[in-house]
Amino acid sequence: MDRTQDPRDDTQDAPRRRGRPPRAPAEAETRQRLIRSGLEQLTEKGFSAVGIDEILRHAGVPKGGFYHYFPTKAAFGRELVATYRVYFAARLDRFLLDGSMDPLDRLRAFAQDAEAGMARHGFRRGCLIGTLGQEMGALPEDFRADLIAVLEDWQARTAACLAAAQAAGQIGAQHDPVQLAAFFWTGWEGAVLRAKLERRPDPLRRFADGFFQLLELYGDRP
Repeated sequence: MDRTQDPRDDTQDAPRRRGRPPRAPAEAETRQRLIRSGLEQLTEKGFSAVGIDEILRHAGVPKGGFYHYFPTKAAFGRELVATYRVYFAARLDRFLLDGSMDPLDRLRAFAQDAEAGMARHGFRRGCLIGTLGQEMGALPEDFRADLIAVLEDWQARTAACLAAAQAAGQIGAQHDPVQLAAFFWTGWEGAVLRAKLERRPDPLRRFADGFFQLLELYGDRP
């Protein structure tokens, strides 16, 4: 927690102590390297297929250093889910809250950016949440609530964008933005899995095109 320096505190003028510098910044950087490595490895290979030694080698962290930061691999996995949730929410908001575009164009722009992101890695990496969801039978039960919460968060953000599209007349009044958002993410996660399997963008494009065509086809019905 940040604290405001009391101007009456004359200890701020005390000479600095000599000796080794604090280890906190270096430790924080090492921890972040492990998290980045974990995200890269798990989005490509999954939780069960990646061992701790592989993550350590990829992160450039000495063997045995993992347990200094995370008590178990499961705790590490849940930290990855929490980190990915924050990262992806910011990514979604960058598009879905962009007032310079019509609401449906914001969702289209997100889909196009997501495709470009997969293409940069040769469609080897997918969505961490979808990947872990496929492995749920082999994961600790605590993961289930975490993964569902992330998907519900994404759906809520998408539903707000679709509600804005409805208010702008882009979607018919008979539609339920909440249900549409759930439908989008159910289909999109499947498309990401298929694109990773086939190593090409076609599944993403088929789903996105179909989703928006359906909105246009039924948009004017009372």
